Amino acid sequence: MQRRDVLRSIAAGTLMTTAANWAGSTEREGEPLKILMLGGTRFIGIHMTELALARGHEVTFFNRGRTGNELFPDIERIAGDRNGELDGLRNRRWDAVIDNSGYVPRLVRLSAELLAPMVRQYVFVSSVSVYPDFSAPRDEESAVGTLDNEAVEEVDAETYGPLKALSEQAAARAMPGRTTVLRPGLIVGPHDNTDRFTYWPARAAAGGEFVAPGSPRDPIQCIDARDLARFALDCIEQKYVGTYNVTSPPGRFSMGALVSASISAAVAFAKPEVDPAPMWMPADFLASQGVQAWSDMPVWLPAEGSQLAFAATRVDRALQAGLSVRALQSTVDDTLTWHLGRPDTERASLKTGLARDKEARVLAAWHARTDEPATS
Repeated sequence: MQRRDVLRSIAAGTLMTTAANWAGSTEREGEPLKILMLGGTRFIGIHMTELALARGHEVTFFNRGRTGNELFPDIERIAGDRNGELDGLRNRRWDAVIDNSGYVPRLVRLSAELLAPMVRQYVFVSSVSVYPDFSAPRDEESAVGTLDNEAVEEVDAETYGPLKALSEQAAARAMPGRTTVLRPGLIVGPHDNTDRFTYWPARAAAGGEFVAPGSPRDPIQCIDARDLARFALDCIEQKYVGTYNVTSPPGRFSMGALVSASISAAVAFAKPEVDPAPMWMPADFLASQGVQAWSDMPVWLPAEGSQLAFAATRVDRALQAGLSVRALQSTVDDTLTWHLGRPDTERASLKTGLARDKEARVLAAWHARTDEPATS
């Protein structure tokens, strides 16, 4: 990602602005809403759907029907593909659409333009990755990343953030004044198919010594998928439009708190034969052992260079609009409970985190050091 300061979020300055005056809205205060979900059968979509149904709303799924077909059997499903197969959406009306599967601006534009005459509000789930660097704390008015070639559609580590930013803009152009952009930090909790956050309670549940990165004081930011879902539904019900960073407030959580909560959950729910024991290792030692931040050590990044303020993203706007963030222990407990109920193959092969054979080598190297005794 290149550092640019050209583009800013189109809706960055609109806090709790109302979309209620849209001429096509027939909603009356307190009535159930009709919500279209683009996606809906994975992770955050599951939590958003559960909450919407619990609040009495009517949900429709639009997707290809390839995953999660056993979930929510009573929900209306419209089969289609965002890449041009949108006919099933024509001549239908919804109060709001939640787009949690938009990664490419061309595809977001296709759906948003088609739905614009039929939907009061478009909620686009973006990411704090739209910010090209975190050398300083970012807020909704910070510059977002750009691409030299905006026709690029391959999503990778370099293009993900700029493509999300361009997708935000595509939605806002299609539905000006009626778009809500949510920029979550790391999304965590039950049903997380990335295993990033899950790694920590799962590793603690296995017991014994394990590698813990940096210092227990190192700050982290994340958002429970259920808190994100609640904020998204609140924005729809209250008709809030604009752009919101959605993650835990700076300073609320630390790596030490995550590890401690993981150990507490492991002892309570998994009861490992050997007590879990974190071995805190500084970033330079981990680097010397080829241990990668974020991938081998999920959730954690050393606070340096372009990541100096990665865990200091501002969320004042969302807090003012009613965002609430649950206790970290609650998220860890529920994540481990969900993980322990997964199929054996999924529990045994997490998608993210330090492999056990590599972990053993790192622990051995740590204990072999003569200038720095092992500490737990």
